[in-house]
Amino acid sequence: MNPIRNLISNGVNKELRERLTRIQNIPVLERFNERIRAFSPSDRIMFYILATLVGIASLTGLYALEQSLLKQVPAYGGTLVEGEVGSPRFINPLLAISDADRDLSALAYAGLMGLSGSGNLVPVLASDYTVSADGKVYSFTLRPNAKFSDGVPVTAQDVVFTIQKAQDSALKSPEYANWSGIIVEAVDSHVVRFTLQKAYAPFLGLTTLGILPAHLWQNISNEEFAFSTLETNPVGAGPFRVTSVSRNASGLIQSVSLTQNSFYALGRPYLDGIRFDFYSRTEDLVGALAGGGIESAYDIHSNGTTVTAPYARVFGVFWNPSEKQVYARAEVRKALSLALDRKTIADTVLGGYATAIMGPVPPGRKVEQVPIPQSSNPTETAAGILKAAGWTYDSSARIWKNIGAKQTIDSITIRTSNVPELKNVASAVKADWEKLGIPVTIELYEPGDLSQNVIRPRKYEALLYGMVIGRDQDLYAFWDSQERNDPGLNIALYANKTIDNLLEDARSSTSEQERTADLQKIENLVAADYPAAFLYAPNFVYAVPNDLQGVELPQIITPSDRFASVASWYRVTDKVWPFLVNKK
Repeated sequence: MNPIRNLISNGVNKELRERLTRIQNIPVLERFNERIRAFSPSDRIMFYILATLVGIASLTGLYALEQSLLKQVPAYGGTLVEGEVGSPRFINPLLAISDADRDLSALAYAGLMGLSGSGNLVPVLASDYTVSADGKVYSFTLRPNAKFSDGVPVTAQDVVFTIQKAQDSALKSPEYANWSGIIVEAVDSHVVRFTLQKAYAPFLGLTTLGILPAHLWQNISNEEFAFSTLETNPVGAGPFRVTSVSRNASGLIQSVSLTQNSFYALGRPYLDGIRFDFYSRTEDLVGALAGGGIESAYDIHSNGTTVTAPYARVFGVFWNPSEKQVYARAEVRKALSLALDRKTIADTVLGGYATAIMGPVPPGRKVEQVPIPQSSNPTETAAGILKAAGWTYDSSARIWKNIGAKQTIDSITIRTSNVPELKNVASAVKADWEKLGIPVTIELYEPGDLSQNVIRPRKYEALLYGMVIGRDQDLYAFWDSQERNDPGLNIALYANKTIDNLLEDARSSTSEQERTADLQKIENLVAADYPAAFLYAPNFVYAVPNDLQGVELPQIITPSDRFASVASWYRVTDKVWPFLVNKK
């Protein structure tokens, strides 16, 4: 051995022996060792067992303390199996016509703006935007990291292509009416500008339209557009991308699988993927959910978690004074409206998944709802209104008569759609009006027949129907006097100059505060006129698995709105120290 190395080794060992000797000579440790050696063998064993248990308990306590200080956060991973009635045909925001089309388009495509879980519009492909002082010019700047799912950057030209395609009447896009007359131009590769003919406050909501990749679509003609393979194998900039499609023997799509899009502008979604299974009947969908074949579905209740949100829809019985003159009388409309027990309809007939209403603005936004009258006997209240206006009841003939006006209320015919919800509501309305002594007949129509042969020609005296209100709550088409005739949607044939002015102001004002004030006046004034017996606003019901977290629903316009916060849904979690938490 090397003498120098041996010397060093002996020196180190000597120092180590000296340190151990000093430790052993510490009085406390020495006394402790002496006590242990004094134990009998059995006591010594017991001591070691207890010492081990104390050690384990201490470590467990420290672990529990650590876990209590850690924060649970979403983690990447997990999938979801969703079921739906119908079958998609166009996974394309310009041609989507069914709920299945819109659902898949919402996941595969993204717009300049998008909807948050709280219902606010937020930039998605755009990083920011500006609006001119007159409310006619909107300029959007694209995010530098915005890419389609094939990795190609999103440019202003893609936006221009998409909008101009929507404006092409030959394509027959359902989006045509929204974009007609709007000028769109690319200022440069990252800035796009829209010029409106006049200020239109709800315009920003239109920019949630999914953007198509021009490099894939620009050479496809209008005739070929609907038949392109891109319709069912889309390339978009949404949070997910379609990876596989399966069809049945007749060619209908049975299942679509989507995988997270790592290029999504707002960050990779937590879920790895979503699979959609499609069914031809609601009964089959219900059975699949109950049997575990699928994990989530909307408009269905389950034993798991049920998430609800207000639908932007208003249902009621709309009067047609042109068909039956007696409905032109304010006291008649008011009496028939107040005779209805809305609370029972919402809570019992609709199982509590609805909100009773008295006015035209759906709940869920900033407008304060007209309160529901509190009456222990709605029938008595309604009869009192008629009697105070000179009406008398002939019980033998079952007719309300107004001798001075030479008018009678002898019967009511309700026309409505032949769907379970409206059939049940119509029966409840019939029961309430018959308590007032008025015979009621219900006529049911298939949805298409009702629209074509009853609503469009205004062939009804009392129509039980629902208005689908946009997120911007633009009520112009439903209540402006110029919209009373087809194709207008003013099915109550309502005419009020004050309301006309408020409707115009609300859709043109760039001030959110002013628009809300106008809507509040519209809610109060229309409700006071009783042009319809407003009944309820239904709730959107979404059944999801118990471990799916992060689901936040905005006010629902179409069912695809349930995916507003889909990028934040998660089924896998992790625990980290609070200072390491990074919000998505």
